[in-house]
Amino acid sequence: MESPIRIGIVGYGNLGRGVEYAIRQNQDMELVAVFTRRDPSTVQASVPAVDIREAHSYKDRIDVMILCGGSATDLPEQGPQIAELFHTVDSFDTHARIPEYFDSVNHVAEKSGNIAVISTGWDPGLFSLNRLLFQSILPEGNEYTFWGRGVSQGHSDAIRRIEGVKAGVQYTIPSEEAVAQVRRGDNPSLTTRDKHLRECFVVAEEGADTARIEEEIKTMPNYFADYNTIVHFISEEELRHNHSEMPHGGLVFRSGVTGEGTKQIMEFGLNLGSNPEFTSSVLVAYARAAFRLAKNGEKGARTVFDIPFGLLSPKSASELRKELL
Repeated sequence: MESPIRIGIVGYGNLGRGVEYAIRQNQDMELVAVFTRRDPSTVQASVPAVDIREAHSYKDRIDVMILCGGSATDLPEQGPQIAELFHTVDSFDTHARIPEYFDSVNHVAEKSGNIAVISTGWDPGLFSLNRLLFQSILPEGNEYTFWGRGVSQGHSDAIRRIEGVKAGVQYTIPSEEAVAQVRRGDNPSLTTRDKHLRECFVVAEEGADTARIEEEIKTMPNYFADYNTIVHFISEEELRHNHSEMPHGGLVFRSGVTGEGTKQIMEFGLNLGSNPEFTSSVLVAYARAAFRLAKNGEKGARTVFDIPFGLLSPKSASELRKELL
């Protein structure tokens, strides 16, 4: 039996803990250490926690480093830094900046001889793959992406920044009517407001003006102004009891035609009980692919578009042909 793939985790928030869980479900992998900017003694992981500044000392003990930091500030700095020392996988998800991020990581990974898989997860990631597949098969058509029902971290943070708000969470909910129109092949022209509803659950500070808070939420540019938004004021206990999970999901459609106008609809969907745990599972599968690409002598940055599905599976090519083809 081959030696297990040795994994390191950089960052131990929800995503990092999800990777730890996912590795337990993959018998060809083992977790070696967790690397953190916090005081390592405060991190309760199943393996040693190590100061991120000591990562270089693990160069010969880790095969792939999975980066679990945020896309706003962590990954733009850590991606190139860690790719200089290790093969890496990350879930950088700022869509507009992916080309720029790819170039910065690729430059370092090419020079260091490492593989760096960027922007894995479900969007970008699995949704991206389906958009590519659907467009390739139905060149004449329209594409639709719906997100939710799920918790939006960015929109929840925006609520919490409002004066008088003690806590809050926001759910993105796709319009059932809009989804039904797409499934029927109506090829609707949908505005932002048509596609999604935003539902907010807010804990107000004692004595706060709830009418003002609701108005500020509904008129907030870039977050809520372009959507139909519902605001509920609830107790702290209700928020903790009913809204502490992180579900998410979504749908990708391609509604097109073939031949002399024959309707064809392709659909891919996810319904996730835990966004970070699912994203972590995707990262772990791509860590296996990164390891295999590196064993074949490849180097540089890669995206999900560059990696054959077969490399994600622990099974051999012959097993996959026999069992799944």
